Parts: sequence; C-alpha cells; structure tokens
Amino acid sequence: MADWTNSLVEWSARGAGALAGSSVSLVYLLPKRRREAVSRFLVGIVFGLVFGPATGAKIASALALDVPLDRIEVMLMGASAASFASWWALGVIVRALDRNLTGTGRPSQPLNQKE
Repeated sequence: MADWTNSLVEWSARGAGALAGSSVSLVYLLPKRRREAVSRFLVGIVFGLVFGPATGAKIASALALDVPLDRIEVMLMGASAASFASWWALGVIVRALDRNLTGTGRPSQPLNQKE
C-alpha cells in the first residue's frame, strides 16, 4: 500500500507544479483568444507532468543547493518550471506564426473584433 501512497503523492506534486507553472505564466504572456489559452494551458500541464522530474533534477544540480531536497520538492519545482517554460514558448511561437502567416507584419485581429 505504501507504493500507491508514494505514487499518488508524486503525481499530485507533478500536477500541482504543472498547474502552478501554467497559472503563473498567464501573467507574462496573456492569450488573445480562448482557443489559444486552452491549448497553451493543456500543453503546459502535459509538459509539467512529463518533464517535471527531469527538469527538477537538472535545476537542483545546476543550483548546487546546500540543503538536500526531497524527491517531491524536486518534482514540484521541475513540473512548475517545465510547465511555465512550455506555456511561454508556445505563446511566443503562436504570436510569431500569426504575424508571419497574416503577411501584414502585425498580429491578426481576434475573431470577435472587426477592423
């Protein structure tokens, strides 16, 4: 039963970190449309869940922290960092493609606005 408890705690830490990373990144690059917000939020959650442990381990080793971190803390830190980075990067890519595909050099208007 201890294996189930540890697994549940680890997945909870990954999920909490991924949610935190996606939520904090809203402050840095706001979405223009609802579809963009949903897609970037879901990509952030997936990236946080998948790449959280590896990202956390890399951050912990790069910072060379004096205090050893618990496995859960490393997962939480990594999931939030991976989620934040992917959410932000996807937003930049979407904006760049939007500018290039419209051919005007400026972003296209949201669907609910008229020119």
